[in-house]
Amino acid sequence: MDRVIYIAMTGAREVTRQQAAVSHNLANVATHGFKQELNVFRALPVVGEGAKTRAFVLETTPRTDFAPGTLQETGRALDVAVRGAGWIAVQDARGQEAYTRMGHLQLSVNGILQTSNGYNILGDSGPIAVAPDQDVLIGKDGTLTSVPVGHGLNAVTQAGRLKLVNPPESGLRRGEDGLYRMVDGQPAEVDANVQVVSGMLETANVNPAEALVSMISLARQFEMNLRILRAADENHRSADKVLSLNT
Repeated sequence: MDRVIYIAMTGAREVTRQQAAVSHNLANVATHGFKQELNVFRALPVVGEGAKTRAFVLETTPRTDFAPGTLQETGRALDVAVRGAGWIAVQDARGQEAYTRMGHLQLSVNGILQTSNGYNILGDSGPIAVAPDQDVLIGKDGTLTSVPVGHGLNAVTQAGRLKLVNPPESGLRRGEDGLYRMVDGQPAEVDANVQVVSGMLETANVNPAEALVSMISLARQFEMNLRILRAADENHRSADKVLSLNT
């Protein structure tokens, strides 16, 4: 009885947390470069006074599915997608280096290359600035070249180069702002093998159909845990009646 109550109670609690993660994944289906969050559960015996049969259902460290999404053509010069493994380095709100695969880029009013969320794109020596009235082209190695509007290719100048990195997946951690950072807090090294594709964006790797099925399954699991708790309560009441008749 004791074991049933603890497993059902903690199971219901962790299912609600997994529902929150799946809901978060569904909410970001249209977010370019988004990586879905995965949850795994395990049983953990309760250490301390009381029955040794007690056990909790606990969520292990949430993991990220780093599988790449599909590449979607946009034809926009400032849209880039990382081909294969790799990340684009950005400057977060605190001025620290972070990483993203969202390549929907734009120029600020000050000519700073940014993501659509307003994070500065980092180059070899900090944020990348582009002179006004320039058409920007991005090469597969992340090199930015600018051409004055109305001029030919003989006026091409190099504006900078995207910092492209490819640290081990185990060394990355997702922040609440959706950006990834190194677990050790150190900036990742530039990887010359990482390539980007201009005029394309990477879609989220969330499968909406699978996520909806998961939501339905989790709702049934939650209801099942509540039924177990109600059954345990009814068994407890029945046992109390039997014991009261024998006294």
